[in-house]
Amino acid sequence: MLRYAVQRLLLTVPTLIGVAVLVFFVLRVVPGDVVEVKLRGDGGAVAQETIEAERKRLGLDRPLARQFVDWMVGLATLDLGTSMWTDRPVIDEIATRLELSLQVAIMATLVAVLIAIPMGTAAALLRDTWIDYVVRIVTIAGLAVPSFWLGMLIMIGLLTAFSWLPPITFTPLWKDPAANLAQLIWPAMAVGYRYAAVVARLVRSSLLEVLNEDYIRTARAKGVMERLVVGRHALRNALLPAITVIGLEFAFLIGGLVVTEQVFNLNGIGKLFVQSVSRNDFTLIQGMVMLIASFYVLVNLAVDMLYAVFDPRIRYR
Repeated sequence: MLRYAVQRLLLTVPTLIGVAVLVFFVLRVVPGDVVEVKLRGDGGAVAQETIEAERKRLGLDRPLARQFVDWMVGLATLDLGTSMWTDRPVIDEIATRLELSLQVAIMATLVAVLIAIPMGTAAALLRDTWIDYVVRIVTIAGLAVPSFWLGMLIMIGLLTAFSWLPPITFTPLWKDPAANLAQLIWPAMAVGYRYAAVVARLVRSSLLEVLNEDYIRTARAKGVMERLVVGRHALRNALLPAITVIGLEFAFLIGGLVVTEQVFNLNGIGKLFVQSVSRNDFTLIQGMVMLIASFYVLVNLAVDMLYAVFDPRIRYR
């Protein structure tokens, strides 16, 4: 297992290098100039000499090959550069918003797992009963309703029924847990509902397939308790596809909550991504793409490790 984990970690290096090369050159092809947007975005008259001086300060006047080498060297030393818009280190810009987005993603994942696995299991075990039909309706509604629209309904419901809105200023969990949860529980529930719908339907279909396997019939024929047949044999194998989806959805939530963050006025990674793209802030976009790519790689590695935990037949060599 350790050898396999080390090999997978080594394989992530060329993947991340490929992402770094791709994002660097793609951003240079996209039209737009961060200096023009920064100095002339409001329609102000700025001398061309000032524009050229700012480009020189940001290093945009250097050859493209030199900029690429500086980017790769900085990436190797964990230096993502300085934001072209705010002149702050990219790591600091990301760090101030990562805590919020990461907490929402974790909370949404917990909500989804706690809801989806019992719902999917109950629907599979009680197939074609009223419980199964209710679960189907709930999950289909979760897939059909956009998370941001559900978030708007939650906000309107809280305002109408209780004249209450979540606090606007983000409070870290370790400073004031009550204020923190009051702000983030609602976006986590809005996102987690759709998340749970996807996982619940997958658990139901996977469990129905596993329950028809020969080893399940053999276990029942030997007189094994139904609870053990479902929990120890069927459910553990049925969870393998669900684990993959849970991991990929979690990685997506780190930077994919753009509209939901706008609805709840959260200053997270998604909102920062939109701002950096609108400003053509190349260095900040590059850093955020590498962050999300790293999350995807690490989550995929963790999912592979979990396969061996849930399915003892899997042995990595």
